[in-house]
Amino acid sequence: MRSCLISTMALLCVGVSALAQAPNKVGVISIQGAIVGTKDGQKASQELDAKFVPKNKEFQNRQSEIVQLQDQLSKGGTVMAEDKRGQLARDIDEKKKRLERDMQDAEEDLRGEQQKVLASLGQRMMAVIEKYAKDNGYSLILDVSNQNTPVLYASSGIDITQDIVSLYDKTTANGAPAATSSTAKPGAPAAKAPATPR
Repeated sequence: MRSCLISTMALLCVGVSALAQAPNKVGVISIQGAIVGTKDGQKASQELDAKFVPKNKEFQNRQSEIVQLQDQLSKGGTVMAEDKRGQLARDIDEKKKRLERDMQDAEEDLRGEQQKVLASLGQRMMAVIEKYAKDNGYSLILDVSNQNTPVLYASSGIDITQDIVSLYDKTTANGAPAATSSTAKPGAPAAKAPATPR
C-alpha cells in the first residue's frame, strides 16, 4: 500500500514537472479592434462610409421634412380644413413608414457589406494570429471583443492587439493575403461587425 502511494506521488510530481515545463503563455486580443486598426480595415471602413454616408444624409433630410410637417399639423390643425388636416396626417404617416422601411433596408445592406469585409479580413487575421502565437510560444489567445469570451480581467501586458495589427500590415502589404495555414482552427471566434451608424 505504501509503495503504491509512493509510486502515485512520484507520477504526480512528474506530471506537475511536465506541466511546469509545457508552454502556458496566454494572450488576449480584440479582434474587432485589430481588424479596424489595420490599413486594410481602415480602407474598407472609408469605402463603406463613402457608400453609406450619403444615404444617412438623405434619411436625415427626410426625417427633418417629417418633423416640419408634424409641426405644421400641430400648429395649423385648428384652422386647417378637416379634409386637408386628414390628408396631411396620412401623408406624414406614409412618409414615416417609407422612411422606416428604407432605413431598415439600408441597415441590412450595410450589415451585409460589413460581413463580407470581415470575412475577407478575418481569414487573413487568423493566419497572422496563428503565426504570431507559434512564433512567440503562446498556447492560448482569447478574443476579448467577443461577448461570449469568459474573461473578467486581463492585464494590459498580455494584450497582443497592437502587435497583431503591426504584423498584419507587414505581412499583407499592398492587400496581399497572408498565407493561410492548413492547421487554422475552424471554430475560431469570428470578428464582430462594428456598430451600424445611423
